[in-house]
Amino acid sequence: MGTIIYILYNANASALGKAQYAYRKLTAPADQSPCAACDLTHGGLRFSETKKWTETRNRIAAEVKQLHRDEASKEIVDFVAAHNEAYPLVLARAEKLKVLLNAGELGTCGGDHEKFLSLLADHAAKQGIHLEVLSAKD
Repeated sequence: MGTIIYILYNANASALGKAQYAYRKLTAPADQSPCAACDLTHGGLRFSETKKWTETRNRIAAEVKQLHRDEASKEIVDFVAAHNEAYPLVLARAEKLKVLLNAGELGTCGGDHEKFLSLLADHAAKQGIHLEVLSAKD
């Protein structure tokens, strides 16, 4: 089995979850995003992924699964709770689940895709996970 990267949002997928996220996004201080993963993949309050995210995701040489809190399996939810992690975060499964980027680390990306890819590859290597990030197509 190859490596799977899980990007876990700090929001629920339901209509109510999206409304709650929109409220948190609109009322949060500009320097405190309620979901750095949402900022990265959707550019904030968009319903669809940005073209930039699609290009970034395609550079990750692993399966990438993006999940809202209410879409995550019990195993993932239990893992996050057992490790006292907060959403959003990025996990990897090679042989077992591991945290690659916690909420704070993901937040430092500030929507910067190159920084995200660099941190992702660096943290994967530190965890002993081989994760190739392909170069950008010009």
